[in-house]
Amino acid sequence: MTKFSDFGIKPKPNSFVGDKIKIDKIINQEIKVIDFKIDKSTKKENSDYLTLQIERNDTKFVLFTGSKILMQMISEVPKDNFPFTTTIVKNNDYPEFT
Repeated sequence: MTKFSDFGIKPKPNSFVGDKIKIDKIINQEIKVIDFKIDKSTKKENSDYLTLQIERNDTKFVLFTGSKILMQMISEVPKDNFPFTTTIVKNNDYPEFT
């Protein structure tokens, strides 16, 4: 009988690790953006949400937001420019990368 180990299947690690953090906790603070993904929301019909893997003070966090501005801005960053440092500020009541 075949053993599972014979299949050579390796676990695919979740690339987003760390505690969840609210965007208000990092406004106006420099962070390192390691990776991101944009998915369809299961909570709000016909909308997307952004998941950011960030690092602040050598600690990794995961940030979730529905901000269309942040999604648009980060989608324009070439993948070979990750990670990068930035500060998220509120401009006219919406967050943006600086």
